[in-house]
Amino acid sequence: MNRKVVLRRCGEYDVKLLLDHIAGIYELCGGPDPAGKRVLVKPNILTDDNPAKCISTHPAVVEALILYLMGRGAVVSVGDSPAVHRKGFNGRRSGILDVCLRTGAEWAVFTRNPGKITVAGRKISIARAALEADLIVSVPKFKTHELMYFTGAVKNTLGLVPGLSKARQHAIHQDRQGFGKFLVDLNVAITPHFFLMDGIMAMEGPGPGNGYPVKTGIIAGSVNPVALDIIVSSVAGYNPADIPTSANALERGLWQLDSVSGVEYDGPPLSEIIRSDFIRVGIKKNTNVALQFVVRRIKPLRKLEHRPVFISKNCIGCRKCIEICPVKAIEFHPVTKNKVMLTDSKCIRCFCCSEVCPSGAVEIRRKLFGR
Repeated sequence: MNRKVVLRRCGEYDVKLLLDHIAGIYELCGGPDPAGKRVLVKPNILTDDNPAKCISTHPAVVEALILYLMGRGAVVSVGDSPAVHRKGFNGRRSGILDVCLRTGAEWAVFTRNPGKITVAGRKISIARAALEADLIVSVPKFKTHELMYFTGAVKNTLGLVPGLSKARQHAIHQDRQGFGKFLVDLNVAITPHFFLMDGIMAMEGPGPGNGYPVKTGIIAGSVNPVALDIIVSSVAGYNPADIPTSANALERGLWQLDSVSGVEYDGPPLSEIIRSDFIRVGIKKNTNVALQFVVRRIKPLRKLEHRPVFISKNCIGCRKCIEICPVKAIEFHPVTKNKVMLTDSKCIRCFCCSEVCPSGAVEIRRKLFGR
């Protein structure tokens, strides 16, 4: 597989400017010919919200990509399944539905008649639109991630798994390395054919849902998901080998990469665009699985772990955290009915509740001495 990543500076969400960049990046990376093909464009819509929050792929990037693909003769559909996929979800608040209406691209409903694929020996649901497409083009957003540290090309493929089937994978793969391996296995089972990273505005801090918008001024692409993640996580100031998905793929030699140095990079010198001031999620050293088992069963030691802490005054009662929790560790207080409670002994530290909270009512931190 091609190991090339093309990165260009781009300071604004201007469709015409983006169209020029996308054409150049796609062709330099050897993107597959879309002529006469059914192409599924898969943005990152973690939650359907204002694009200024940088939670989702910006609609201007999606629009420019659709225009490029249609200009080359493709039939384009667009879709995603957010963390909590409620009936009627259509990407309107993110601006992406309006892009579909304006360009004539079809909006694909990922929960409609999903199919099955085998991932590392397990059958899981997958969007029918992904199975029926000739090509899948993934459009991740440059963001931090409380569990995976960085969410990019490899992580964005998880959105092809519809509804709460995604959260159930956290119950099966309960630690950072195990979930990272699952994400890599998913990409092995169904690899999108091209990846375009929206990094004009990124998210730093407690991502992927509650971080802070920051201008990074880049757009990048590749046919190789790990190569793209290596380059863009470097821009955030991470050591790419610390990102669980990248580390797992490199260890296994997948996508013709077994080291960070194997990436073929076309762009401005990384030293000029790396953001040393980027607010990253702190890297936790790998812990022996047996030791993790012990720590999670000794209450005083569990308090030393980073965990979800619920801020009652910020809670709006939307129930998203309750719906997404894969182990049913969250509920409303049985008497007052207006305060979210966490059963800490059940919590697996997947941080899904933090991802989906729209009001900043969940913080990931240590909770000591009853605080």
